[in-house]
Amino acid sequence: MPSDPVHIGPHVCGTGHPLVFILGPCVIESPELIHETSSRIAEIANDLGVPVVFKASFDKANRTSIDSFRGPGLERGMAILAEAKERTGLPVTTDLHEAAQAEPVAEVCDLLQIPAFLARQTDLIVASAEAAKKYDRAVNVKKPQFVAPEDVAHVVGKCSEVGFDRMLLTERGTTFGYGRLVNDFQAIPAMKALGCPVVYDATHSVQRPGGKSTGGNRAMVPVLARAAVAAGVDAVFMETHPDPDQAFSDGPNQIPLDQIANLIGDLVRMRSLVLELDAAS
Repeated sequence: MPSDPVHIGPHVCGTGHPLVFILGPCVIESPELIHETSSRIAEIANDLGVPVVFKASFDKANRTSIDSFRGPGLERGMAILAEAKERTGLPVTTDLHEAAQAEPVAEVCDLLQIPAFLARQTDLIVASAEAAKKYDRAVNVKKPQFVAPEDVAHVVGKCSEVGFDRMLLTERGTTFGYGRLVNDFQAIPAMKALGCPVVYDATHSVQRPGGKSTGGNRAMVPVLARAAVAAGVDAVFMETHPDPDQAFSDGPNQIPLDQIANLIGDLVRMRSLVLELDAAS
């Protein structure tokens, strides 16, 4: 059976607990970018007193175009994330794409992330759950854009089958037609009913898939993030970059790094109100 709450490094994520934030650039563009963003995010976490997990991808393996920037790869990427973790004290996460990557990722990362397009891959789910169990980590599974929230129960079942219970489930929008994602916030209580803390991916939810590179509308991120917190999510995932318009991947939906603190403050206040209302009901 899944557990709620779930420990992610020193943080506790789940029902009745403070909102957890998963923040960082889409991809590891360079060690210098990770140093800059992780340092600033650690400062924000300390200044605001909020639990933060740092995120960056070592490989963007599911890009539309073969010409898209992918990242430094597994070995170099894990070394860069390990350095950021040691230097800032932040727990870290990244996404993985193959079962063989689960063990080396779990050696470093406090949270293993399963991309939405791969969340039905049984071998990947089982390997990630087993590696996370071995290294005392958690696993975050993104709900596929083409799967009903209730059907994520099958992912939970695969993890439970190997005796693993530290799962998060992420809502990141549902495919509507060919080039737009929509958010049905009924998905949040539906996935909460499966017994796991639920994350809202505010930046990938504003993606506009298609073409050689993915578009998006970052202006809608605060709107959707506030709605998700009101609906009861336990964590918010947001990609952020010092200069999103120059980012190597997913720039249109990333939040400028110098704007992220204000948005976090708004969401923390909303979470306090939601918890207050829940306690009174």
